[in-house]
Amino acid sequence: MAKLVSTTYGEALFELAVEENLTDALYEEAKGVLETFEQNQELTKFLTHPKIESTEKRETIEKIFGQYVSKNMTGFLVLLVEKGHYGDIEATLKYFISQIKEYKKIGIATVSSASELDESQKKKIEAKLLATTAYESFEMHYLVDPHLIGGLVIRIGDRVVDSSIRNKLSEITKELRKIQLNA
Repeated sequence: MAKLVSTTYGEALFELAVEENLTDALYEEAKGVLETFEQNQELTKFLTHPKIESTEKRETIEKIFGQYVSKNMTGFLVLLVEKGHYGDIEATLKYFISQIKEYKKIGIATVSSASELDESQKKKIEAKLLATTAYESFEMHYLVDPHLIGGLVIRIGDRVVDSSIRNKLSEITKELRKIQLNA
């Protein structure tokens, strides 16, 4: 299966960052560039417009970012534009950022609860995650989902721990249906 453009180019930038010992610098630059794209949809529209020449797109990237980010990052963005992958810039930067976070052992956890958690509860959850995973720190995201009734749902990457009341009721319901079918 062919790799996605964002994965291929994101891995290349990651390898450059590690080889050149630029992980921190390129990570911060990538976050800034990504924020610029997310806040300026006109820039994305400009870069993906089919009637605007690649040369003009490249010059625009150089003007906008050349004075604020390193030559490595500017060159990377120019390369994506020259290869016609301007529509993949955001996805590529997101992939690169996720790779750097893994490299630096920064986990991303989303915790859903039925009601708002206080600071001491949040600290306990983060401490428990640090103790039970290989991550050295966490980027925590907290959501309130009243449908959970109680308990927590914790998502780290593709792993999910669901200790919500809703989930437990669902499991009990399945067991009861099995009993009724066997009777």
